[in-house]
Amino acid sequence: MRTNPANLPTDQQPRSADLICLSHLRWNFVFQRPQHLMTRYARMRRVFFVEEPVFENVAGPGVTIDLHDGVFVVVPRLPQGYSPEQSIRAQRAILDQVIAANDITRFVLWYYTPLALKFSSHLHPEALVYDCMDELSAFKNAPPEVGILEEALLNRADVVFTGGHSLYEAKKHLHPNMHAMPSSVDAAHFGTARTIAADPADQRELPRPRLGFFGVLDERLDLPLLRGIAEARPAWQLVMIGPVVKIDPADLPRLPNIHYLGAKRYEELPAYLSGWDLALLLFARNEATRFISPTKTPEYLAAGKPVVSTSIRDVVTPYGDRDLVRIADSVEDFVEACANALREVSEPRRVRADVFLRGMSWDRTWAKTAALVDAVTSESSLPATGVNPAASLRLGA
Repeated sequence: MRTNPANLPTDQQPRSADLICLSHLRWNFVFQRPQHLMTRYARMRRVFFVEEPVFENVAGPGVTIDLHDGVFVVVPRLPQGYSPEQSIRAQRAILDQVIAANDITRFVLWYYTPLALKFSSHLHPEALVYDCMDELSAFKNAPPEVGILEEALLNRADVVFTGGHSLYEAKKHLHPNMHAMPSSVDAAHFGTARTIAADPADQRELPRPRLGFFGVLDERLDLPLLRGIAEARPAWQLVMIGPVVKIDPADLPRLPNIHYLGAKRYEELPAYLSGWDLALLLFARNEATRFISPTKTPEYLAAGKPVVSTSIRDVVTPYGDRDLVRIADSVEDFVEACANALREVSEPRRVRADVFLRGMSWDRTWAKTAALVDAVTSESSLPATGVNPAASLRLGA
């Protein structure tokens, strides 16, 4: 097996239990909730962020471990043509060998996807955490077993977090130790948008006003609304930032005033925001968006931008209810809301938003989760062993 262990020198071994995070999202895809939380956990313990496998033209399974933002990112690399059964066996063996190679004896197991239970159910963590940031079963192309595996994961979990209040309300009866942990904001990072003067090169020549959106462009995006806004106001420039995922790029509306600038790094987002006159939350109202809690809502506000959103529940409450974000759904209403926002003297609303955001930070959200994880870890009576040898499987078929 090909591996590059992430051993630390003996005198740097942390006293806290390591953390193994099993994620359906890649570390370098979009910097969001998992990255914000895991980078903070990495300040006090080793964090191993295990991604889904990549399939390559290789003879046998392997793994790479690279350090990103203080986190060890583990990428299983499997041969093309592996069956689902072979893939699960290989991922289990890779995970076991990473644990052994890096002397991981005490650890917290943190899940972002119930699907990871298929190759990790044999492990004995000091605490098992399920951070349910989305209703994955409602997403496009979701495997049918997600619901069954989530039920099994909830039965095993010591503590459960949800990515928003609406998701918490929908699931709170399923676990006795569940907590709403809405995604937060790095206000200082996005606040730099208020002072940046230089426009990014691919945005610099666009006329004003500019109405912008950043995020993953997938089945949650309201494409008819995007097209309708562009057609209704051809002088408005609609700036769309983010990777296209799970939808055909050919389905994106193509008009002269819609500009798809592709994915940008987290560090680049404030510079783009600084050149926008208005920030948009263009989410469709469907099963995939029923429980979402968009992180970009407080990020837009921290940048000092007026915001118009469709009626996503976790945006309506609290942001719409507090008149920090305008809410509209139809093309006509949305265009009117945008026009009003562009005309408005924005300072009073910006001041109210700043006051509201003072109570939010990723440091606070992380600290709340850390306290709850520490509580269940100290109460745990499970043996502090890593792998159950009887449950380990050989690599390959």
